[in-house]
Amino acid sequence: MTATLDITTVQAFLLVADLQSFTRAAEALGTTQAAVSLKLQRLETLLEKRLVERSPRAVRLTADGAAFVDRARALMTAHDLALSGDAPAAQSLSLGISDHAAGPELVPLLERLHAMSSNLTLAVTIGFSREMQDAYDAGELDAVIVRQEGSRRGGEKLTEDEFGWFAARRFTLPKGDALPLATLAPPCGVRAVAVRALEKAGLAWRERFVGGGVTAVVAAALAGLAIAPLARRIAPAGLVDIGPAHKLPKLGSSKVMLHSKVSDPAKLVALRAVAATFRSVAA
Repeated sequence: MTATLDITTVQAFLLVADLQSFTRAAEALGTTQAAVSLKLQRLETLLEKRLVERSPRAVRLTADGAAFVDRARALMTAHDLALSGDAPAAQSLSLGISDHAAGPELVPLLERLHAMSSNLTLAVTIGFSREMQDAYDAGELDAVIVRQEGSRRGGEKLTEDEFGWFAARRFTLPKGDALPLATLAPPCGVRAVAVRALEKAGLAWRERFVGGGVTAVVAAALAGLAIAPLARRIAPAGLVDIGPAHKLPKLGSSKVMLHSKVSDPAKLVALRAVAATFRSVAA
């Protein structure tokens, strides 16, 4: 009897290949790591080839695994085509991400989603957490990744960020001067937390730079203009936390949450991959 490939097993293999993790692939599929591992073992037995190299720190494709990826994607495309009876329908996932939460996850997130499905259109909006949450509540976005603010409940925790006061290595603050800040404009929640902390500590401050996005705020800090309150995860290597040296108040931490209304199976897998990618880079 001729051996046949199981579509769900091939899908699991592709997620392991794209996310480079059995744990993240399991999260994307809504199953367990053990179940994904079993599927891969069965696939390797069927093909009589070792497809992945497993280690405590990483999962890498073997030469045979890398060669099988393109064939696996072609199989999934043909499967979708057979189900639809026509060209696979384009899928669209509208995602809002807080500017202070996006960080380095955005690039690998887009890379992996593109590798997973060429038919998926990812409409990404970057903005303030409060604005993204309002758009989500109004039904304008399928899902949002935002900082937890106020008494808002629900959602799925992706990571928790520690904040600090970041400035260029060459930055110096003359004694007696008000603290120059680089922030986003209101209603930025991170700005509000920083201002409250300084005022509670009785420290004078002045707005030295107001950016339209975190990229601009980081640029101002790197240029030596001011100090920027940032999550350690998104602060680039050229910035250092000067809070302890200048005895600045601690800014604490903030949870990054995923809220979603997605129920379509294909979009749900994509969103689970978003969450898994975010966790894998933020870890």
